[in-house]
Amino acid sequence: MKKYVSKFHYLTQDLPNRTHIEQAQTACEAGANWIQYRCMTKGDEELITEINQIASICDDWGATLILTNHYHLLDKVDAQGVHIEDLDADFAAIREAITDEKTLGASATNVEALLRIQNTGVVDYCSYGPFAHTDTKPNDKPLLGYDGYRQLERQPIDIPVIAVGGVQLKDVDLLMQTGIYGIAVSSAVNLSLDPGGMVKEIYRKIY
Repeated sequence: MKKYVSKFHYLTQDLPNRTHIEQAQTACEAGANWIQYRCMTKGDEELITEINQIASICDDWGATLILTNHYHLLDKVDAQGVHIEDLDADFAAIREAITDEKTLGASATNVEALLRIQNTGVVDYCSYGPFAHTDTKPNDKPLLGYDGYRQLERQPIDIPVIAVGGVQLKDVDLLMQTGIYGIAVSSAVNLSLDPGGMVKEIYRKIY
């Protein structure tokens, strides 16, 4: 059974002036219903404490909480799934570990990888990028641009594809016209002067 996947994915990130908890609160209050917690700088105990606080916020607002990479924590926190950034991950093994109850997302940077992920039959959606330059995480992969997503229309793709990597408000309309399923953003919201307002603006363009 296919799981629900939002068309708008909001990713928290390490910021000097706002915690992941504050970021999640702002996004949820603005209407975000899919929060991807992305923190690679803390140990498990600190992660569990922070994730549980964010999970409580997500529960209050009815939002789905997805962990980035830390699937070994899924049985210790109230999260609905995990997004794996490792392009060479064993998705069948991860699916077995997290069970069919949890959502499993993956990342791909080219068509071949996207099709390979789809063909595993165990991944619920795939983030595909980078669309443009991004400083949110190190990335040496070729930028896809709009044409990179238009090329998917000629491929037998039926997994939900989420455009990711440097997506800004001005890009959303054209990206959604390429036939992709949805958009993932981080810095476009987090570095905005009005993060909550930016969430609402992007939502209006997607829906």
